[in-house]
Amino acid sequence: MFVENVELIADAHDHDGFPEPLKGEIAFVGRSNVGKSSLLNVIFGRQIARTSSTPGKTRSLLFFKVNDFYHFIDFPGYGYAKVSKIERQKWQSLVDDYFKSERPLKGIFLLVDSMIPNQRSDLEAFDFFKSFVDVFIVLTKVDRIKKNQISKKVKAVEEDFMGVKGVIPFSSITKDGLKKIEGILREIFENER
Repeated sequence: MFVENVELIADAHDHDGFPEPLKGEIAFVGRSNVGKSSLLNVIFGRQIARTSSTPGKTRSLLFFKVNDFYHFIDFPGYGYAKVSKIERQKWQSLVDDYFKSERPLKGIFLLVDSMIPNQRSDLEAFDFFKSFVDVFIVLTKVDRIKKNQISKKVKAVEEDFMGVKGVIPFSSITKDGLKKIEGILREIFENER
């Protein structure tokens, strides 16, 4: 396993709540209810990230200290219609604060729901994030679709998300895709220690 130890060290609602930078950071982003917390819990090997059946639950940046060297950051979900305009503006402001603060960001995992067509909000997020750092797309919930649909979805994502560094089909239930994600994490951080 990539993760030897992990702890939640900051629940940041604004720039002042960001912890001191470590060697590097990885951001986990995606639409509300796409499975970011579930993915993190599988990577961590324990239930530490908050999961909820209520979309839009995470409203802050959650910083997890991993292996004493890195931060993994759970970003608030975007694209949830029932969140007020004020909440959406807060989300945007928080994200802007993060990207303006010159953190040691090494990569982004953008989570995309494998069960629905590619969403405009995901494409817009990808276009924004790829200007900062390499973006890897994790297709979530692949245990709920047929194998031939997975390869079609991967192809559709590769066509729509031009410049993506990799597309990883993943299931938090079966743990399919976990080894590939851990391999990417090792590659990203191999020169950081």
